[in-house]
This record gives sequence, structure tokens and C-alpha cells, in this order.
Amino acid sequence: MRVIAGKAKGRKLQAPPGLGTRPITDMIKEALFNILQPQVVGSDFLDLYAGSGSVGIEALSRGAASAVFVDNSFSATKIIHDNLNKCGLQGEVYRRDVFDFLVSMVRQKRTFDIIYADPPFTNEVLFERTLCSLDKHDLLNSGGMIIIRVPRNTELPAQLNGIEKHRKNIYGESALYFYRLVKEGGSI
Repeated sequence: MRVIAGKAKGRKLQAPPGLGTRPITDMIKEALFNILQPQVVGSDFLDLYAGSGSVGIEALSRGAASAVFVDNSFSATKIIHDNLNKCGLQGEVYRRDVFDFLVSMVRQKRTFDIIYADPPFTNEVLFERTLCSLDKHDLLNSGGMIIIRVPRNTELPAQLNGIEKHRKNIYGESALYFYRLVKEGGSI
């Protein structure tokens, strides 16, 4: 696992030990950032269920203004700090439950341009729950995007109250769902 492009290009990243995380493959990450690239520079990026921090670190390396990493695992947050240091990048790292964290962001009136969520594949209840929570808490800036990674055969809703699906890409055993604000329309 490595940083693919930008100022930290080529830096190797560590993953938390054990089978609790499934780091995103370089192929999926490269495809994701080929889609996101026009929006990444200067963006505020949120990486939920961050694991190694690979996706948020890639965003920072490619010019995101800020990245916030959230994971409830001590070993994951330690690895994220180590990976950020190794790459010479800075980000906010929180060891918190994702749903409690989202509520705290609402209280602080924080919003993001890109929200990436990668819930554990072993807990399928989290896929739709995470998406519904992101919809409910309205943390997405105008023109922003929510991306959620799920197992290939998982079906997520086409539309919720404030967000709608604009794209679904399949990569091996994973699928990436892309959502935007309902009122904005347009294509990705």
C-alpha cells in the first residue's frame, strides 16, 4: 500500500495489524482519485472508518486543504499518525465512534467537500446506517460528494432525503457509491 500521486507519491503506508481492516487496494484508490481529482485540490476531506488513513492521506498528497480521519481503533489511529508523519502531512485524527463524531461535527457546524466512508465489510448494518446518518446530519458542502465503499453485491438506496446516488462503480469484490446533494443534480 502506497501513496499514488502528489507530494507524498511513492511513500509506503502501514496498515493496522490483524484482519480487522481491509485496506483499499491501489487500483481502487487510483480509480477513485481519477474520478475525484478535479474536486480534491483545496477541499476539506473526511475519511470515516479510516483504518490506515490511506484515502485521506492520498487526498492530502494531491492537494486537499485538510483531512479529518476517524476510526474507533487505537491501533488504527496510531498507524494514521505514523503514516501522516512518514509522508510529511498533517491531518486531524480522532479515535471515536463514527456516529458520535458526526453529531459532534453538526454541533461545531463543520462541513466537508468530500466524505469517504469505508465501513467494515463484516458489519453490513453499518453501510446503510452510515449513509443515512450522513444524509441526516447535512455535513456536505454545496458541490460536494459522499463516497461509500461496500461489498460488491450490496445495494444502497438511490435517494435519501438530501442526497442521491449519481454513480456506482464496481472493482473486484468492492463497490463505490457516489452521492451528491439532491438539489444540485449534474453528473460526476
